[in-house]
Amino acid sequence: MLVSLIVTTYNRPDALRAVLDGLLAQRDRGFEVVVADDGSRDDTRALVEESACVALVPVRHVWQEDRGFRAGAARNRAAARANGEYLLFLDGDCVPRPDFVAQHRRLAEPGWMVAGNRILLSEPFTREVLAGRVPIHDWSLGQWRSAHARGAINRTAPLRALPLGPLRRLGARRWQRVRTCNLGVWAADFRAVNGFDEIFEGWGYEDSDLAVRLLNLGVRHKNGAFATGVLHLWHRENDRSGEGANWQRLQQRMAAGTTTASRGLDQYG
Repeated sequence: MLVSLIVTTYNRPDALRAVLDGLLAQRDRGFEVVVADDGSRDDTRALVEESACVALVPVRHVWQEDRGFRAGAARNRAAARANGEYLLFLDGDCVPRPDFVAQHRRLAEPGWMVAGNRILLSEPFTREVLAGRVPIHDWSLGQWRSAHARGAINRTAPLRALPLGPLRRLGARRWQRVRTCNLGVWAADFRAVNGFDEIFEGWGYEDSDLAVRLLNLGVRHKNGAFATGVLHLWHRENDRSGEGANWQRLQQRMAAGTTTASRGLDQYG
C-alpha cells in the first residue's frame, strides 16, 4: 500500500525543514510526500526541491496563490496529485518521529479514519530547535522527559507506545479531536466525500467538517493516540475572525447529514 503524506505549509520553511527531516528519517519508506503550499514565497519551493534531490522517496510541491488562509484548498490540490491508496495529512509544523508512517500503516483499516495526537513545544524551545536544526524527531523518551521537566513541552504521554486494541474504537462516532495536523484516511473515502469543502475559508472547522461528512458516509473514527503522536512546533494563533461563520456551517452539516463537499476535490480532476 502506497501512503501519500500531504504536508500543509505557508511561509515557514524552517519548520517545514524540520518536518521533512522527520519524514526522510522514516523506517517505513513505502510513501510519497506532497507539500500542499498555501501560497508561500519561493524559499519554500527551493527547500522542497532541495529535499526532493536527496530523498529516498518521491517529494513534490503543489502551490496555490496566496489569497488568505485556504488550507482546505491547498490540501485538495495536493490530494488530487497524490498517488497513494491511503492519505496521511500532516501540518508543516508537526514533526513526525521515525515510526510515524509505520504506526499509521499498522492502524489503517478499511472503513476507518485514524486521528493521531501531538505534544506542544514552547516558544523558546521551538526557536532553539529551529535555529540549531535539532533532530527532535529522533529523540529518546528520556530526552523528552528532561524537556518536560524544564517546561519545554506540555506533556510526554503522546510519545508512549501502548497497545490499546479495541479501546481505539471507543470514539467511533465522534468528530471531536479529529485534526488534519495528524489524520489518516483512505483515498477512496476522501474522494467519496469530495475532500475538504473550500467554502470553509479562514481558520476554523474545515477539518471538523471533513470528519463529520466522513462519519455521515459511514467511516468510523479510530484513536491513534499512544502510537502516532507528533511534535507540534509553537506558532502564533491564526486570525480567527471567520470562526463563528464556520461553526454555523458545521452545525448545519451535522443537522443535515451532509456527506459531500459543495466546493471540493472534484475541481482538480
